[in-house]
Amino acid sequence: MEALRVEALSKSFGGVEALKDVSFAVEKGEKLAIIGPNGAGKTTLLSALNGQHSVDSGHIRFMGRDITRLPVYKRARMGIARAFQSSTLFPSMTVLENILLGIHGSHGSRLQLLRPFHTYSEHVKEAQMHLGATHLWEKRDECVVNLSHGEQKRLEIAIPLAAKPQLLLLDEPSAGLTSDESSEIAAVIRGMGSSITILIVAHDMDLVFGLADTILVLHYGQVLCRDKPGEIQCNAKVREIYMGVENDDDES
Repeated sequence: MEALRVEALSKSFGGVEALKDVSFAVEKGEKLAIIGPNGAGKTTLLSALNGQHSVDSGHIRFMGRDITRLPVYKRARMGIARAFQSSTLFPSMTVLENILLGIHGSHGSRLQLLRPFHTYSEHVKEAQMHLGATHLWEKRDECVVNLSHGEQKRLEIAIPLAAKPQLLLLDEPSAGLTSDESSEIAAVIRGMGSSITILIVAHDMDLVFGLADTILVLHYGQVLCRDKPGEIQCNAKVREIYMGVENDDDES
């Protein structure tokens, strides 16, 4: 069953075409990595999918429904969540308080003045599940500012998981991490299984080739190709354009 279908999507900024006739489909439970050089349109595509950017033309269908003109909050309610490349955390608040804010928002519940977060027992149980899945429950009382960069990245993933998404958009989840920290992020994403459809934008090739079922390559806002990881690694055009490796058949 298709979770997402993108049809001839185009988006321009001041006359510069960021996306040009981008089309692809993603099956439910699939992990699709989106790669390409800087300026290829990867983050613009994620912003179009979650509704932050309107598109000039084309259609986006989620679980069979056309969501092209729906605002961000309606897409979120339908089950589309996103983790951003830049931090959206509250550094002076604890890990638990950060995720409880996300849980309250996803439930649409109202906060009561002067009532401590930890007294919302059902939400705390839910927070424990998501923080446990991202190996952060033992850090729940730590202020975010005291976390390592890798721990903060894991919290950035835990918070959108609190919305119980059907589609999770991850923008550079391992950016700036060490190899060990990147491996921890990969383990968290792998642990989600097939219950969530995942789109990952990343430059971390170890993460991409270790996680993705399929890889879509963008180049100057257009789809260059889409294939299995092994085929992408052997694709001469990808190696030349994205990885900076010249085609061995080219004349010197």
